[in-house]
Amino acid sequence: MNVRIDQSWKKVLNAEFEKDYFKNLIQYVKKEYTEHKCFPPGSEIFAAFDHSTFDNTRVVILGQDPYHGAGQANGLCFSVRDNVQIPPSLINIFKEIETDLNMPAPSSGNLERWADQGVLLLNATLSVRAHQAGSHQNKGWEIFTDEVIRLISQRKENVVFMLWGGFAKKKSKLIDSSKHLILTSGHPSPLSANRGYWFGNKHFSKANEYLQSKGKNPINW
Repeated sequence: MNVRIDQSWKKVLNAEFEKDYFKNLIQYVKKEYTEHKCFPPGSEIFAAFDHSTFDNTRVVILGQDPYHGAGQANGLCFSVRDNVQIPPSLINIFKEIETDLNMPAPSSGNLERWADQGVLLLNATLSVRAHQAGSHQNKGWEIFTDEVIRLISQRKENVVFMLWGGFAKKKSKLIDSSKHLILTSGHPSPLSANRGYWFGNKHFSKANEYLQSKGKNPINW
């Protein structure tokens, strides 16, 4: 697998790449991709770390698992490729942006445009077997992505962490809230959003207000 990952992350994560659990994880993932159809494509497993450099990362959004349908996942949480039907959770994210920032919803669910501005779109698990949600969980990915969150918290300042839903909220313990902004709410999935746990959280305007208060450029959502 010829993966793409920005050099800035390689320096930060080099010690992690050398650990036994990570080597075992990569062996497992290579075997899975050889024997089964898996997503995202091998070259895009680390896409989140290629689009948003370590130095440029200003916002972290945490997802759980890549999409497991054909042609959807592109290595960024909640994101799908151009010309792919926008999934329900992402529709609700766009609806919230529409009301929060008074801007029209985009026609594409490809969030590379966010990632290129320094939004790290991180799934806790970076790969999945086709049509089998959660199939690569508890193989080591979560150890790795927890360490990513911890390192961002330790080595950077004034990053906005958006934690949506119970799974993501648990990650707040990895983040130093005295030097970063943690925004939590229900998950944007229809089940949670329609119960009133998502809409009106104003996370996107809150993130931009915080970034600007720290002398950083806002995100063009």
